[in-house]
Amino acid sequence: MNIEKNQIAQHNDTLLGKHQKQLSHLKNEWESVDIEKVIQKLVDFQIAIPSWALGTGGTRFGRFAINGGEPRNIEEKIEDVGLLHALNASSGAISLHIPWDIPQNPEQIKSLAASYGLKFDAVNSNTFQDQPGQALSYKFGSLQHVDKAVRKLAIEHNVEVIKQGIALGSESLTVWLADGSCFPGQLNFRKAFENTLNSLQEIYAALPANWKMFVEYKAYEPNFYSTTVGDWGQSLLYANKLGEQAYTLVDLGHHLPNANIEQIVALLLMEGKLGGFHFNDSKYGDDDLTTGSIKPYQLFLIFNELVEGMDARGMDHATSLGWMIDASHNVKDPLEDLLQSIEAIMIAYAQALLVDRKALTEAQQNNDVVACQEILQHTFRSDLRSIVAEARLRAGAALSPLNLYRNLGCRKSLIGERGQNTVATGL
Repeated sequence: MNIEKNQIAQHNDTLLGKHQKQLSHLKNEWESVDIEKVIQKLVDFQIAIPSWALGTGGTRFGRFAINGGEPRNIEEKIEDVGLLHALNASSGAISLHIPWDIPQNPEQIKSLAASYGLKFDAVNSNTFQDQPGQALSYKFGSLQHVDKAVRKLAIEHNVEVIKQGIALGSESLTVWLADGSCFPGQLNFRKAFENTLNSLQEIYAALPANWKMFVEYKAYEPNFYSTTVGDWGQSLLYANKLGEQAYTLVDLGHHLPNANIEQIVALLLMEGKLGGFHFNDSKYGDDDLTTGSIKPYQLFLIFNELVEGMDARGMDHATSLGWMIDASHNVKDPLEDLLQSIEAIMIAYAQALLVDRKALTEAQQNNDVVACQEILQHTFRSDLRSIVAEARLRAGAALSPLNLYRNLGCRKSLIGERGQNTVATGL
């Protein structure tokens, strides 16, 4: 389904008067801030959509399909991301998971993506499940496995993923490992770490000079006693040992309860080893819920550290780090869920851009704890939706993407094009 520019223009016309009043009020409230610079940063900021998030997710107990219209192949997944990008102008990249989405004709796929204004973000390897016809199993690990032949299989897969990425114009590889153990004594921790490091070194050697490797960590699941890359410290160890092209990737759901993710972000930025983000939200664990739906204040605090840390290092907000959503849509229309996540991310980013850095630094230097809290919470409690909407308007997108999606009956149209009983590839 394609959304025409005139449909967006008609939608915007109906909301423009109210929007302009709200924006004018916001500009008056923040008259000491260069709002134009903030709007431009919002226009430039893009969040990648993973190919696996365009269909229905699930739990260990079941998967319940939406009403239909799920993308059946990589071409239709690109079409869906193009639909999102047309609505919000903030979803300008797609991230593929190999072998769930292997392009048969990379040049053709690359051209199709470009027609929607999309580029290819990080490519993702998959050694956490066995593929049909796979000669050896990852049941007891992949890059950590005690059997060198299994490790070789996992290494070769990652190298093949790099080749696929090169053909598409991607410039980064994300490695997430399910490797670990479920019971004490099941494996030797030191040997598992060393095997994994040796395997990663072989993959790292296959990286083009302009590429990055992101080493993702996770505290638990599917292994519940130990995980080979269990936290940001272990990921940082690998990144430091691998070299300048290796970085830690932070998934907001991959932490133990109450972890101070803001502090983790600040320190990784300080060390120059933060590579990117997978956005989602959680209540109890790796819930993969809609970003900002449970802990919006934490999301703002994380962005506060990101903006401060990136500015301290002179980094480009839009391009220096990888930004991606990683969520599971169990009860929502996936595209509506993604629109909500992107909106929450953009609002949190806008909030962080408006923090009074000078006043906050002064309060910190004076140990004025009350002032520090007031400065942050004043920004967080301000309604910045109009400034995010203005960025969309200037980029040619919809003032209210979710409302336009519903008003146009996009899901109904997708069902009409693809059918009632389609299932997206992936999980």
